[in-house]
Amino acid sequence: MQRLILTGWGGGSELARSGLAEIVIPFHFQFEWGPLPQAEKLSAYFAAYTADLGPADHWSDWVRWPRGAKGRELSLAEFCEPYDTIELWFGATSRDQLQLVWLLDHLSSCPALAQKLGLRLLDSDLMFSPDYDFAKGEPHIPVADVGAEEFEIARLAWSAYRAPTPEACIDLLHRDLSALLMLRPALLELLAELPSPLTGLGATEMRFLEMLARGYANTNGLFHLRSQRRTYVFGEIELGYLLEGLALGPKPAVAGLGDELRTIDRENVGARHQVYLRSRLSLTEYGKAVLAHQEDFSRHNPIDRWWGGTHLTNDRLWRYGAVLVKP
Repeated sequence: MQRLILTGWGGGSELARSGLAEIVIPFHFQFEWGPLPQAEKLSAYFAAYTADLGPADHWSDWVRWPRGAKGRELSLAEFCEPYDTIELWFGATSRDQLQLVWLLDHLSSCPALAQKLGLRLLDSDLMFSPDYDFAKGEPHIPVADVGAEEFEIARLAWSAYRAPTPEACIDLLHRDLSALLMLRPALLELLAELPSPLTGLGATEMRFLEMLARGYANTNGLFHLRSQRRTYVFGEIELGYLLEGLALGPKPAVAGLGDELRTIDRENVGARHQVYLRSRLSLTEYGKAVLAHQEDFSRHNPIDRWWGGTHLTNDRLWRYGAVLVKP
């Protein structure tokens, strides 16, 4: 029986070495930061390969191909057709859940594949250790069927997240989402990153201020002590962008971040990382006031970032606390 694994961010390398499937296809689009890719780009990613695509713009670019393997130029659906079983391995992270609903939304238009699909949901992420024993671990990860209900929830979730306001995502929380067990907590984590009605900051930015108030003075602690930060949506690069917003604006809430970050190209990850490492951080008096809910950060600093299809700016600042607050 031929087996194919489609998986989320981080799962490709170890799953490819596991021997569980003939081919493992990981997906590397990141939907939780920045403007969403254009629909045409996402369609081209799944379609047959064409020469005008750039590197990493086609699903086949991320596959560790066995010697002699064929099919790189096919559409994803065409490549999947010969396989008897197609398993979807996705973690609990917001990144993985967004990739999952995007993928299911696409696969829902491929009825010939639907009966072959099985979904394995991991309760953490897909970061398997090099010595992870798949032979022992795999049987404990149940395989769920994928049917009309799963496709419908995925379609609704992907459409809601791409909408120009977060309202559809709030409406989605009033539905039964149990067909995709980890979608609701992922949506709640994403919504928590919208600006607060009291402070104008999202959950991760507020956790940064809390950790600094408790004496954490370097970026390693802020970025990597996830159990202390207690937010899990963003990776290290995006965490750096959030910290820069707090530290390098007209009225900073954080002091001590290297000012040279203003001029280092964002693509120069190595140079930026070195600045992060040597920075010693602290709260400004204004930062202490924001942390105490006495000041609104957005009143004195520019806001310009994306939440799914929603462009957050000072003039269009959707906020979320107990309820969604319109600009």
